Amino acid sequence: MILALCAGVLAGAMLMTSDAVGAETTHQILGFDDLDGWAEDDHAAALSVFLNTCGDLGDPDWRSICAAARAQSPNAAKSFFELLFRPIMIHDGAAPMFTGYFEPELSGARFPSSRFRYPLYRMPEEAREADPWLDRRDILTSDVMDNRGLEIAWVDDPVELFFLQIQGSGRIRLPDGDMLRVGYGGANGHPYRSVGVELVRRGVYEAHQVSAQVIKSWVRKNPEEGAELLFHNPSYVFFRELRHVDADLGPPGAMNRSVTPMRSIAVDPAFTPLGAPVWVEKDGADPIRRLMIAQDTGSAIKGAQRADIFFGTGDAAGRAAGRLRDPGRMVVLLPIQRAYALLQDGAG
Repeated sequence: MILALCAGVLAGAMLMTSDAVGAETTHQILGFDDLDGWAEDDHAAALSVFLNTCGDLGDPDWRSICAAARAQSPNAAKSFFELLFRPIMIHDGAAPMFTGYFEPELSGARFPSSRFRYPLYRMPEEAREADPWLDRRDILTSDVMDNRGLEIAWVDDPVELFFLQIQGSGRIRLPDGDMLRVGYGGANGHPYRSVGVELVRRGVYEAHQVSAQVIKSWVRKNPEEGAELLFHNPSYVFFRELRHVDADLGPPGAMNRSVTPMRSIAVDPAFTPLGAPVWVEKDGADPIRRLMIAQDTGSAIKGAQRADIFFGTGDAAGRAAGRLRDPGRMVVLLPIQRAYALLQDGAG
């Protein structure tokens, strides 16, 4: 009864708050009937993914919801979300944007050779202590990484390695068929700068023409200019070997749990709590209406209406993710008590 009463009070309310950097943020509390396609989604699939990470949420309201989630039958998943959550539309003034990411698969080896010449590095200690440390150009054109035993593996394609760093995790297929899995191990502290945006700025392509595949093709066709283009992004990502992740599962996200294709998203945790369900309404050529779970972050994912959808592993997932750059909206599902507290704070 209390939950139902709170739901009636909150529906349609709007309040203004401020985010961590002081910009005005709008929170609009919606009803589930306001979510396009809500009734048709597979809520049991979303509940299963929610359970992957809800046990890591420490606040009492989240702990209570996770306990309730574990007791739900799949048939009751839709009612579970409707009873214990309220949909919150968060605006920060920026246009909504969905992109995609995936887990790349590269060819590589444990030891260097004439074919495998491009190393994946662990993070050096001095880089952990400096913010920022050396930029991409300095790291790759100096001897700062030489003879230190920081290499995890070597791959055969520097362009694929560049995009592996953007994705933050991936698999390396070794010559004997074994698979080595790597995840994000830190960064040099420099801001991410898009080489796609730079190609548009130079007039090489129009914005709608740019994708990961287009960038890779251009860099390979223009090796000298291409190498210089990659230096436009000063951010450099280091890796760690992931030894205890089931080969059948996705890579670990920011919550250190495997992400799930088409059910996990990367978000900006300044606006969306990690672990929260998020209703995604992606427009464009292939619309998506689906409940996903915020289980990852990304250096390029900034803003209240910005999300990266995980597409899976390998080339097909990469092609699909690379094409995605669409508008829409995302609506965060928060525990109903937390949503009520937002309303009270706004009124005060």
